[in-house]
Parts: sequence; structure tokens; C-alpha cells
Amino acid sequence: MACPRNAGCWPALVRSRRTGMSHFTSEDEALLQSMLRQLLLSVKEKITGAPSVECAEEILLHLEETDENFHNYEFVKYLRQYIKNTVGPVIEEETEKCTSAENQSEMSGYDTLVQHLTKKARESKEYREMIYALKNVMMAVVESLINKFEEDRMHDKELASKAKEEHQSGCYTDNCSDSDSSFNQSYAFMSQEQLQLLTERLDPSQPKEVRQEALQTLCLAPASDILSSESWPNLRKHLTISLADPDATFSEKILRFYAKTFSSSPFNMTKEVYTSLARHLELYFLSGEYSLHISAGLDVSNSDVNRLLKKVRLLNEYQKEAPSSWIRHPEKYMEEVVESTLSLLSLKHKPNHPASPDFLSPMHFLALLDIKAVWFKKWTHAYYSRRVVFRLLEKKYKSLINAAVQQCLDYFEFCKAAVNKNSEVSDFSQQLCSDMQNFSYTGPELQYIYFVHSLCLLGRLLIYKQGQNLFPVQLKNKKDSVSITDVLVLFVQLIYYSPSHPNTALEANTDNYSPESLVMEILQVFCDQTGCAAECLYTDTVIDALLHPVQSLLSGTEMYINCIETTLLDVADILARIAGSEDGLSLLLYGENEKNAKDSPTAAHVLVQFTKKLLHDDIPLLSGSEFMSVVKGTFIFVCRQIYRTCEGLQMLIPYGLHESIAEAWRKASLLSERVPTPVTDADSTSSISQESKNSLLWEETLLDALLSFSTTPKGLFLLHSTGAMNDCVNFMFNSLSKKIQTNEYEDFGNRVIVTQMATTPMAAVALQNSGFIKALVTELWALLECGKDDLRITQPRSTPVDPIDQSCQKSFLFLVNVLTYPAVFELLSKRDIANKPMYSFREIPTDIIDIIDRLIILNSEAKIHSLFNYEQSHIFGLRLLNVLCCELNTLLLLETQYKVSQVLLTAQEENVTETSEGPGVFIIDGLSVERNHVLVRINLIGGPQERILPLRELDKGSGLYPWPMFSSLPVPKCYLAEIPRKDEFRQDKDLDKLLKVLKSPDKPTEWAEICRKQFCKVMKTKPDSISGPILAKLIEKFVSHLSESRTDCYFSMGSYKAMDADVKKENLSSVQQLGVEMTVRYGKYLNLLKEDAESGLCFVLMNCEEFLKQQRRTVVSSLRCLQEHSAAFLWPPRLHLSMHLPVTTVEYGIHPVYFCIAHHVEMLLKAELPLVCSAFHMSGFTPSQICLQWITQCFWNYMDWSEICHYIAICIFLGPDYQIYMCISVFRHLQQDILKHTEARDLQVFLKEEAVHGFRVSNYLDYMESLEELYRPMLLKDMKTIRAQNT
Repeated sequence: MACPRNAGCWPALVRSRRTGMSHFTSEDEALLQSMLRQLLLSVKEKITGAPSVECAEEILLHLEETDENFHNYEFVKYLRQYIKNTVGPVIEEETEKCTSAENQSEMSGYDTLVQHLTKKARESKEYREMIYALKNVMMAVVESLINKFEEDRMHDKELASKAKEEHQSGCYTDNCSDSDSSFNQSYAFMSQEQLQLLTERLDPSQPKEVRQEALQTLCLAPASDILSSESWPNLRKHLTISLADPDATFSEKILRFYAKTFSSSPFNMTKEVYTSLARHLELYFLSGEYSLHISAGLDVSNSDVNRLLKKVRLLNEYQKEAPSSWIRHPEKYMEEVVESTLSLLSLKHKPNHPASPDFLSPMHFLALLDIKAVWFKKWTHAYYSRRVVFRLLEKKYKSLINAAVQQCLDYFEFCKAAVNKNSEVSDFSQQLCSDMQNFSYTGPELQYIYFVHSLCLLGRLLIYKQGQNLFPVQLKNKKDSVSITDVLVLFVQLIYYSPSHPNTALEANTDNYSPESLVMEILQVFCDQTGCAAECLYTDTVIDALLHPVQSLLSGTEMYINCIETTLLDVADILARIAGSEDGLSLLLYGENEKNAKDSPTAAHVLVQFTKKLLHDDIPLLSGSEFMSVVKGTFIFVCRQIYRTCEGLQMLIPYGLHESIAEAWRKASLLSERVPTPVTDADSTSSISQESKNSLLWEETLLDALLSFSTTPKGLFLLHSTGAMNDCVNFMFNSLSKKIQTNEYEDFGNRVIVTQMATTPMAAVALQNSGFIKALVTELWALLECGKDDLRITQPRSTPVDPIDQSCQKSFLFLVNVLTYPAVFELLSKRDIANKPMYSFREIPTDIIDIIDRLIILNSEAKIHSLFNYEQSHIFGLRLLNVLCCELNTLLLLETQYKVSQVLLTAQEENVTETSEGPGVFIIDGLSVERNHVLVRINLIGGPQERILPLRELDKGSGLYPWPMFSSLPVPKCYLAEIPRKDEFRQDKDLDKLLKVLKSPDKPTEWAEICRKQFCKVMKTKPDSISGPILAKLIEKFVSHLSESRTDCYFSMGSYKAMDADVKKENLSSVQQLGVEMTVRYGKYLNLLKEDAESGLCFVLMNCEEFLKQQRRTVVSSLRCLQEHSAAFLWPPRLHLSMHLPVTTVEYGIHPVYFCIAHHVEMLLKAELPLVCSAFHMSGFTPSQICLQWITQCFWNYMDWSEICHYIAICIFLGPDYQIYMCISVFRHLQQDILKHTEARDLQVFLKEEAVHGFRVSNYLDYMESLEELYRPMLLKDMKTIRAQNT
């Protein structure tokens, strides 16, 4: 039986398997005897067909090779599990020893590890004890079987002699059986005439003795012969009637025959037996003999009740086994089984029957044996059977669903009434689990068991669309119909009112039948689904029901809840799961009708208010609760699911939740420091130790919650404001270290956090100080050069065929994520590389500067000879350098500090063939090809149609390297595309109109809007006309007007007078000088700048510098980026150290482009391009990082100059929010490439290295305007808050 009180042999089998001991109990012996008997019966035909005993032994010895069902025999399963439990630990222990470096010498005398483990296992004490115990118990089992066989043989002889006498007296008129055969053998193949005689003798009108002997004969005959005979329909009727025979022994034998048929016959035959049994039970429950009532309870020890339970149990066992085979047979067979079952279970007395409400129905008995409705779960698991079950329920047996709903409603009303009266509700679930020796059930217990069965059945029914179609249902005692939402609300309310305790709620108990735990299982399954959860669970009504206790505690209103702590824990669990899905989060943020205004606050607002009150200990009902910290932690986790997303964070920012969590963390940190030192007394030590553990766990929970803010740019900004950055990074590094040690480090979320942190200076320094960078570099070096210490080498390492070996790919991508310009500047600025005269092989790099010294700038023989894998390691370094130099600020820093170009040119110059006749030719190898690519990239500026980067591979046709190499500057002209000559430009009417509007001295109030509309019109029709001097004139006029308007001028201009024009280049920093040179070179290539342009650009830079000095704050900070002017492109960096920003914002060193623009790019990306957003998350990379790089260098090297001009123009004419729309448009343009490179696991490398091919601003202007219509109000409102951003 499935019910805990009626455990059969299977729990005993499980117990015997789990013990893993070398001693067997009498119960184990009986179990082994049964399983061995089953095995022998299964192979009976093979053994009896053997010509000799020796052949029979050979058949048994080679049974695994010849019998496809060998591993399915229970005896084999038992032995396998027993051996695993006994010898398994020995093998595992020995395996660990063999794989450790200390014991490698022990393996020298053995060919394989398997031989060694086999020898050790067979020599172990456990193996010897196991063999001895098995030998003893099997001897006893075999002896018992032999004795039983002898008894059966004597009994068969007696039956045979009786049958022979009856045969001679004329009872049997056929001559088919041999007179010298035993009874069992004579009926091995029964004729139709014999079966007909058996059928007649089993007629209920026959004498009892005749029927008993006929039944004995029937049990010995093959079930397949009986079920396929012509007499079976009549025989089935006789058996169905005979099951109700008052003689228990007789009906027991029929049940054994049914059980034998179920186990040995195919489904198309067994369904006949099953429907016969179901029909018998149906007739019995409707007969006058049946008089059991719920109010009277049920005594299982009563013989009649016991017989009835056995019949129902046999029915239930078949119900659970049938789904595994019925798919192989026609649907009509399955439909017969399903319909006979539903017909039986829906059985009720007529409504006018006096005992109808108190009727102990078949469903009560089935619930006793299968309390969690496993049979229904199996029947609805596959669509093949689910379709039939739901069709029949809808057409004929909907009363089953009605009864299940009614049962749940009745129990809820019972609990609610008891709680409202402040009376204690009987916890039947605890009685079911603990009271194992009581063999009687009271009426309320029976109703509770039926309720549990109904609850599980409904929970399974509602997860399928076809099951949902059965609702709403109409109950007799309710005026309104019951919908799916009503049922889910009922489930939620059962959590509040059913008896439960926090101790049991926190413990995982598989045998817990409490309504609270059962409802939680059901709702958790709902949350894991997608379709049905969105349609059923994600409604305002259900969310309001979940939030009822939270709302009550917030408002201080009286509520009747059984256990408030358990309720809150369960509610938080479900809400966290809901918030973990896209649709669920949207529901919590905006309600059912998304983004429509509501009178009452949405669930997200309620949750954050409640969490803040919890953190401030402002909930009187929970004060002093021992589970207070657990409740706090669960609701913080719900909020984490919300603020880990950009849109969720935007909604929660006004509440200052990060400040509340930080304040709680500071308090917890102080408390953990005050925990007293343990004394010698054992009791006080254990209590203090537990207190210390709880305090540490609470502190880590809060740190983890703070750390989760850094999944978004603005969240990371808020984390800076808490002052907990260093502690959070240390906590993250310690957590990652533990996960790495257990090989569980595949956590996309942590990689995203690290990538976000690396984009800000302060977090990058925290990563360095925590040891994260050191661990990353050390692991990389181990993979590149010396391998892992804990890896046992059994064969030589394979030679890498890829430029970056697969083993190093993850470390490479991690470095690419971490080494953004803010991180590089903090870690490398003003730091020289070692350039030692000698490097030891044991000298392992621990910092980024060491990676540059040992893998990138290999400018000495000492560095080259210090590498075991010189070519592979240097290629790794050059590939890393190539990605780093894609960020122009990083390129300027590396070039000015380490002269990277000159080092690479020198290496190229040395990599030539030696000839006596003039200069040699370049040697084409992996390193020279990589260097050539890097040199072109770092010395030329240009978009996809302006700069030609050499490929890193040979020509497929000729097998040659077609790109010219060089060892001195300038770069060969073949790497620059020819600028196409522009056709003579004819002035366009729309452009003329735009110029006319701009030049107009009279500027109406809508002047700016008129200009914008006209500008958009020209951009869409003739985008090429907006370029060169015309674009410069347009921008100058428009900006001039904006600067005159106080409403359009966001930052004050101040007063400034330009310096003298005689400015020397030497007055600029080395970074600025190099930037000027590269800019002028690019401008000359575009035919935009003249020879004397360098001095003019220097003049502009110096004046911008002087102007911005007047508007900068004086900040004392250890951050290098705040000690000097760090940006070199997109001059001037308007808000660097700006007085227009709050002091705290300036101190963090985070530019508003990151925490404002990039943050909103991520938020819109999730809404507009969900596949791209998911691709970024899967790759561990962030859109904000690449957007910050694009915007900071104004798309240089990513777009052609014409598109860059259009990008600047739309941001000036159409508004600053177009910077966000531009990034979204680029992502949309690259969507397919992003998905492809996510699959190839090189997304960040692709986005940083590759230009944006084929993108034109004018082609995406309509799309940007659609984004403006949707998002502008929200975006501009938030962008305007950066002045007061001091949260």
C-alpha cells in the first residue's frame, strides 16, 4: 500500500538495499527467496529445455549474455545494489588514493587502474565478509526453496490422483491428457474443451468443492491460454461474481490469479482482467451488502475491509504499471481501462439516499492506498493517455473533478473556522506519518486522506491545458461556478490556514502530508511550467492572495493565520519563483494589465516596503521570532529577483532598499565581531558556535544581496554608494574559490557581475585587492605553461591546433571581460614592466603587468627562454593585446607607456631569412602573422570601408600569405581603402528648407521641433547630403540656438575667454600628443584635414582643458582616474570631475554614460531584443561594457566617418536619448551575428574586434523614432536626474 500505515514488501526491499550491511535478517531471507523464485520461473523454459544438468548450469552461468531482461530481474537488481553498498566505498576510497600525486608510485606494477582497483577490492575485509554472508544466506534460501518444492510436488500428486479418478468416472470425456503425467503437466496445454469444462465448473451455481478444485486447476494453467480462449467471456463473468464469495480463501485465489495475469500477460489481455475487477468493485459498492460510512471510521484489521483493500490495491498497482505498456496497443484497450476506472471512482449513492453524504466511496479506498494520486500522475504524464483521460472526464465523469474541488473547499472551511475561533486544528498529516501501528481510521482522518488525494489530483490536472479546459466547475452548494483562479487562490489560502510549524517547514520531509507542503509542491511545479503558469498563476487575484499576509502585516490589521513564519516563508518562496521568470516579473512590476496605472501599488512596491520594514525590525508580530533572520533572507531574495533586472531596479530605487540592506549588514558585521570567544564548557561552546554560525550566515546573506545589485550598471552605482564594495568583492571571490574547487563554476550570473565591476575603476581595484586578478592570472599561467598540479598525467598533452587552446579559452574571455579601459588604467597607469635579465621557470605571474611583461612584450631572450610553450603563449598574448587595443584609450595608454608598436616592429624585423644578397624576406609563421594583424590595427584608424585588416590565415587557393608585412612605419597603403570620389552634389529642396529655417532670425517657440522634423526628412531621403561643411554648418547653427535657450541648456556655460593661438604640442601629455597624431592622420586620409591641422587641434584641446578646469571639483582619492585627465577621445569629456555632478558621483569615478546611458541600453535591449539579451547573459558579457566602449570613442573603428557624423547629428538634433536608440539599433543590426558568436563562445571578442558592417544610421531612423515614442518620457526624466544623483 502507498499509505504509510500499510507498507508492503517494497519498503522492506528498499530498506534492505539501503542498509549495505553484511548481515541479513529473516525478512531479507524471505525477500531473497521470493526474488530468486521469480528469477527461476522466468527462466524455467530455458532450464527445462536443457538436455542435462551441466547444460542447465551453463545456461544459468551465461544468462546475462543470452537473456535481454537479465538486468530487470529483481534478484539481479538486489545483488547489484548490495554489492555497490558494501564494496562501493572501498573502490571510491582506493580511486581517490590512485588519483592523488602522493600515491602515483603505487601504480607502477599494474597495467591499468581497473586491475588495481579490482585486486584491492577483492583483498578487502568488506569483500570477504560480503561473500561469506551471501554464501550463508543463499544456502538457507535455496534449502527453503527445495523444501517448498518437495511440499508442492506432494500436493500436486494428491491433486493428480483425484483428477485421474474423476477422469475415469466420466467427468472428463476427452483423451488428451496422458495417464502417467502429473496434474501440472497434463494441463500445461489446455484444450478448448477443458477450458469450457473449467468455465462450467466455476459457475456460481456449482457446489463449493467443485468450484474450488476448478479454481485450483485454473491457477495452474497458463494465463495466456485462458485469456485467449473462447470460454473467457463466460469465465470472466463467473470470476467477477465469485470475487464477492463470502469464502475469503476462494476470493483470495481469484485475486492471485488476477495478480498472476497482470504480471505475465500483455496489456491487451490484462485489460480484460482489470475491467472485470473494476466491475466487481463497482457492483459491490452499489450492493446492499456494502454498508461502510465515513462517520463510523474504518478498521483495516477487519477481514472484510482487508479483503476489499486488497482488491483495490491490486487495482491501483495495475493502474501504476499499465501506462508503461498501453502505448503499444490500440487506443480502445486503454480507453476501456480508463473508463472502467473513472466509472468506479465516480460512484456515488443516489442523492435522495439517506446515507449519501456519509458514503465511504471507492475514492476513499483508493486514497488510502495511493494518497498522492500517483496513478493519476502516471496516466496524465504522456499525451497519448492524457487526451483520453481528460476527454472522458469532460464528457462523462466531471463529477470526479467536482468532488475533488468540493473536498478541498470543505477542508479549507474546516481549517478557517477553527483558526478564526482560535482553536487548534488537528494535524492529521503528523498522525499519518507518526502513528504507524494504529490500524483504524476515524471519519475525519478518512476525509483528510481523501482531501490530500483530491489536492494532488487537482494539482496535476491544472498543469495541462486540457485539464484547465475542464474549468469552471459548478458545485451543488455554491451559487457561482469555481474557476481555475478560484482553485489557485484556495490553494494559497490553504497555506495560511492549514496546521504547520516553522520547524517542519524548514526541514525537507518526503513523507510530509501537510496541506502546506503539498500545496507548495503544486505551486512550485506551476512556477516551473511556462504556458500554464502564465495563464493561471500570473494573475492579480492570485498575487493578491499571496500578498494577503504581507499586506496585513504592513497595515497592522488583524489576521487569522495558523503559523505566520511558515506562511511568510512559503509566500516568499513562490513569489521568488514567479519573479524569476520574465512574465512573472512583469506581473509583479506592472500588474496583470501591464504598465496601466492602478489605484493600488503593484506587488513589487508592496514587497520592497515589507522587506524594508523587516530589515528595520518594524513588524511587531514577528519581533522576537527565532526565524526572523530566515524570513528576512527569503524576502530579500524576492527583491533580489526584482532588482537584478534594469526595469525592476528602476522601480525600487526610490525606496532606497540598498541603503537598508547596507545598514543591516553593518549591524550584523558589528555583532559578528562581538561574538564572545568560546570557553571550555561544552554547552556554552556549542551555543556560542551556533550563534556565531547564524551571525556569519546572516552577514553573508546581506553581502550576497548587496552584490546582486552589481548585475546592472545603475545597481553597481548604488552599490558604490553603500561603501560595501570591497567586502562584497571579497565575499564573491571567496564564494567563487569554493565553487572552482568543486568544479561547479559555470555560473553566468557571477561572470556578468565581474564584467560589470571591471567597467568601473573602484570595483576594478577591489577585484585586484581581493586576489581575484591574481587567481585568474595564476590559473591562466598553469593552463598555458605548466598544467594543473592536481591533474594526474597519464599521457602527453596534445599539441594545440587553435591559436588559443580550448583549455585556455575561458581564461582568455575572462581577461577580455575584466580588462576594460577603467580597469587597465587603474592597474597599469604609470607602472613599468619588469624587463628582468633572467626569469626563473618557477616565477609565476600574479598581476596584469606580469602578463604584459611575460606574454606580450617579449623583447629579450630571457623572456622567450622562460616559456615552455613560447609560440602558443606569445600568440595568446598577442590575441589579448589585439582585443585590448580595440579600445582606443587603452591603445594610447599601452603605446605611450610600453611602446608596443616598436616592440612588435622590432620582432618583425628580426623575423627575416638570412641571405648574403641584400635584405631577407619575412618568415611567415603564426607569430609574424599575428604581429602583422596587431600592427595594422593599432596604427590605423578607420571604419569597415576605410581600413582593411589582414586576415590571420593563408590564402585557401594558393596556400600563400597574401598580405604584405612591414617592420617600420608608415603602414603600407594597401591596408587603407581608397576614398570614393563623391558625385557633384546638387542642393536638395528639403535641405535648402532646413538651412533656411536654421538661418531665420525669427525663431518661434516650435523652431527646434520644426528643425528636427526637417532634419529627419532629409536624413531619410538624402542622407549623403548631410556631410562635410553642410553638416558642420547645421550643427553650429542648431547648437548655437540651444545654448541661447535656458530650457534646452542643461549645464551652465560659464564665462571663458580663449587662449592665444600659439600653443605648442609639447604642452600636451604624451597620451594627448599620440591621440592628436592618430586623429590628424585619420583626418588627412579622409581629406578633411590639412598639413597644419595638428597645431589647430592642439589649440582646441588646450582651450577645452582650461575651460573644463573651471568646472571641475577637487577630489582626494586613491583612484588614478581622478588624479589626472584620463580620456583621450571624444574631446572634451564634459562630465569628468564635473562640478555639475554630486561629489559622491565624482568620487566613484563612474561616468554617467555608464550608469545612465548604458543602463538604459540594457533595459531596452531586454524588451526589444530578448534573444540578444539572453545571448549576452549566456556569454557572461554585458551590453553596457561594449556600449560604453562604442560611445566613449564615438564609434571610431566601428563605423565609417560618414555614419559617425550622422550619429553625432541625430544626438544633437533629435535629443540625447538617441544615443540609447542608436546602440539598440546596432544590436538589432548585429542580432544574427551575436547569436552565432554566442554559440561559438567568442561574443565579446567579436563585438570588440569587428567593425559594424553594413550599418547605416538613415536606415534605422524610423526604428529609432518608434523607440522614442515608447521610451522618451521615461528616459529623459531619468537622464535629467544625474545632477542630483546622490542616492
